[in-house]
Amino acid sequence: MTLINESVGKRNTRKKYCRFKKHGIKYIDYKNLDFLLRFLNEQGKILPRRISGNSLKYQKRVAQAVKRARHLAFLPYVTDNMK
Repeated sequence: MTLINESVGKRNTRKKYCRFKKHGIKYIDYKNLDFLLRFLNEQGKILPRRISGNSLKYQKRVAQAVKRARHLAFLPYVTDNMK
């Protein structure tokens, strides 16, 4: 006899939201490294939208700011442990 759990497909997770729209942030500064590190994983890769919860418009701006910071050597391109 097996019991079927109805909530197998549902997970108790918070709804994702775009923090830029919620807080009214218009400009993403590439020199603000503490803020940009929130959107990078341990290897230094940019987190995708499905994980970070950003809208498409702001995800593109985050990616551009991270790329600028990498180009100016504020952030490394790759690393073993970033955080």
